[in-house]
Amino acid sequence: MTHVTKTAPTSTETVETDAGTARITWHEAKKARLVLAVSHGAGGGIEARDLTALAGVLPAHGVTVARVEQPWRVAGKKLAPAPRTLDTGWRGIWPALAESGLPVISGGRSAGARVACRTATELGAHAVLALSFPLHPPGKPEKSRADELLGSGVPTLVVQGGNDPFGKPAEFPEGTYALVEIPYGDHGFAVPKRADISQDEAVAVITDAVVEWTGSLG
Repeated sequence: MTHVTKTAPTSTETVETDAGTARITWHEAKKARLVLAVSHGAGGGIEARDLTALAGVLPAHGVTVARVEQPWRVAGKKLAPAPRTLDTGWRGIWPALAESGLPVISGGRSAGARVACRTATELGAHAVLALSFPLHPPGKPEKSRADELLGSGVPTLVVQGGNDPFGKPAEFPEGTYALVEIPYGDHGFAVPKRADISQDEAVAVITDAVVEWTGSLG
């Protein structure tokens, strides 16, 4: 059973999944042609700077944004469960994301990006947006997760910080995906004050890239 609570200018929807209760915050486009569903990582929520910025910008470009809180986060837990449980939660949320009948881009940051890649083909995602894809644990490049990214099976955009300890852009393998680098950005796309790009400019690189990419998807 889905309970919907309307707020302005967004709406919030709770969805029961086999992993627990999830929550979707909708940012509706007036003339939507796509839905972009984005989930958070293992250490943060949907208030992350990139997810917030995308929700603020994309609806004006015909893309409804759904910021998704996984069940563990809704339950107030501090540690994310195993990848299998994350995938279970995403599968349970998907029918609500696809209910409009519009093509759905499966996306997320960090652990959420991994979930999107692992489940894209199975769920019929139109494309994948991988924000801060954790290519490997910090300092352990031998533990690569490249197979998840390369196995998405759909058009994929990676947006990666230039100084991300989970994988710098130059470390990524060749593939059919597109990659946009955020200069000086760390795993949360924060840039140091000494950088020759401001924080606002760095966020604009993210939103501009995603607007252009979603426009190319049709």
